[in-house]
Amino acid sequence: MSTQVKTLSLYASRPRRTSAWTWLRAAMATRRSRNDLRSLDAHILNDIGLTDVEAHKEADRPVWDVPGHWIK
Repeated sequence: MSTQVKTLSLYASRPRRTSAWTWLRAAMATRRSRNDLRSLDAHILNDIGLTDVEAHKEADRPVWDVPGHWIK
């Protein structure tokens, strides 16, 4: 059993390779999402638990600055 767990952990820690097309689509979606976040009103941001400053800070991040699990 420990061999199986060790094997699975080796595969889980291996970085995924993504195609340029997959990365580009993810980057475009991230950019759209962050632009939408920038345009939200203060009362809507308050509903989702963000301040205006936090929303703009997130919106200003570069498209490649995303968690690894976002790119499939």
